[in-house]
Amino acid sequence: MGPVRAVCVIGLGLIGGSVLRAAARAGRPVWGATASSEDREAAVADGFTVLPVEEALAKAAEADALVVLAVPLPAVDEVLRTVASVAPSCLLTDVVSVKSAVASAVARRAPGVRYAGGHPMAGRSASGWAAGSADLFDGAPWVVATDEEVPAEAWRAAVSLALGCGAHVVPTTSGEHDAAVARISHLPHVLAAVLAATGADGGPLALSLAAGSFADGTRVAGTRAELVLAMCEGNREQLLDAVDDALGRLGAARGALASTGGLAATIRAGNEARAGLVALRETPREELRIDLTDPEAFEDLRSLGSGGGRILRLEGDIAIADLPD
Repeated sequence: MGPVRAVCVIGLGLIGGSVLRAAARAGRPVWGATASSEDREAAVADGFTVLPVEEALAKAAEADALVVLAVPLPAVDEVLRTVASVAPSCLLTDVVSVKSAVASAVARRAPGVRYAGGHPMAGRSASGWAAGSADLFDGAPWVVATDEEVPAEAWRAAVSLALGCGAHVVPTTSGEHDAAVARISHLPHVLAAVLAATGADGGPLALSLAAGSFADGTRVAGTRAELVLAMCEGNREQLLDAVDDALGRLGAARGALASTGGLAATIRAGNEARAGLVALRETPREELRIDLTDPEAFEDLRSLGSGGGRILRLEGDIAIADLPD
């Protein structure tokens, strides 16, 4: 086995800062860059090397390090211009919460890089370097895009990073990722915002009575508004489909409540869906081995992800995975 690949993280907020810590925990050489003076000072105080973005990228180009974009979606274009200027053929991944938009930006702004999109499904409502931790991704799913145009070298570098950070890898296409997270990540942010505002409209009495269901349902409404706006508006088309689905279900619930006074269909459907989530997580899993040298490997990997499968580790050219039995 050769030397471990170094990691350069651009953006040191909650996710980027956690990637830097987790990669260091895994024994990789790491350094970062950030536009936030607060995050820079805090990371340096914790013993990490933080450089101006041009210097960080130049060092990455020299070391053939994996560059990780960990900036909000609106900042991606500007950072990619610098990548194209300083490290135009670098290995590149990202941890942005939408994938199609970032892949399109990479193709426009830095077409020479070797890019595989990524998205760890972990986080907290708090933000910034201080909110991050080396164990944030332990046991979490981490998507690595398996689109046909993704270079195998970049894909393996991104997968290796994710596994080294304690996650398991879900391989899927950028479009399928965006459709999925619209429903299980972006829509919950919208619904949490609506629920929080609706509760507040009940006045001090309602808020004084708010307990676990309200607190749990509104937790992500405490996330910084600009971060939520970036990911939700950046996935507009897919989120519209999810919102339409939710509105249809709410409309049906209202209609039933107004006409018959009953909510059985709505409540039971939700109860069954939640039980299905719990059951999926408890279902025994079958181990699979996927030969990454096979010309059809990416197709097999996409099928794995679509079926709820995940990659647990790499053994040479073999991906050790499992799938719900």
